[in-house]
Amino acid sequence: MKILLIHGHPFDHSLWDPQAVALRSAGYDVITPDLRGYGADPRQVGEITYLSDFASDLAAEFDGRAIVGGVSMGGQIAMEFYRRYPERVAGLILSDTSPVGETPDGHRYRNDLADRLLAEGMAGYADEVLDKMITPEHVTALPEVAAHVRRMMLATAPRGAAAALRGRAERPDYQKTLADVRVPTLIVVGARDVYTPLPDAELISKLVPGSELVVVDDAGHLPGLESPAVVNAALLSFLAAHFPTPAR
Repeated sequence: MKILLIHGHPFDHSLWDPQAVALRSAGYDVITPDLRGYGADPRQVGEITYLSDFASDLAAEFDGRAIVGGVSMGGQIAMEFYRRYPERVAGLILSDTSPVGETPDGHRYRNDLADRLLAEGMAGYADEVLDKMITPEHVTALPEVAAHVRRMMLATAPRGAAAALRGRAERPDYQKTLADVRVPTLIVVGARDVYTPLPDAELISKLVPGSELVVVDDAGHLPGLESPAVVNAALLSFLAAHFPTPAR
């Protein structure tokens, strides 16, 4: 069984490095692509990249079925992927994300931020949000993690980030999609996430029948980097329960 792990904004595939190493060591076939407009992805982007565009790109990354996981925007792309290609999803992993459609205030914020990134670049934004992506304490207590997060943000092309922000501002509500999910689903959230806090994860848990919710103490928006041992253990336990024979 393949596992597709989708990074969030404004990062790249290395966001999932601790999990990819652990899962591959356990024998799973893990795919961690860079999204269109992020990392080393060579595709050109226009003014707007919709979540459905990302889902379409990812559908070409593998044949057959896969466990599809994502963090933050990546989680919303995973929901969009399930909405479009339910027959190709064997399971879901949704980390620090929200199923709720964009609000008018959020629509304005994302478009204004897109304009700002195009005008100013990523540096100012990266400095402002670093202690929200991970907890303020981890900025100093986990300097290698903080440097990794900042490095990913600074390496992101403003045009790609802006296009994704405009597309995300148009995102639909995924609550009905989640209520129709009938595959094993793991929900992970940092207890101190300020962007998609615990109530968002609890909403997903209530919507998806039989889903499992794991709350990672002392972690913010990116628990996979802040508390990799806890997240890896949760992933391996989930996979052992539902997909016990990894691809070799």
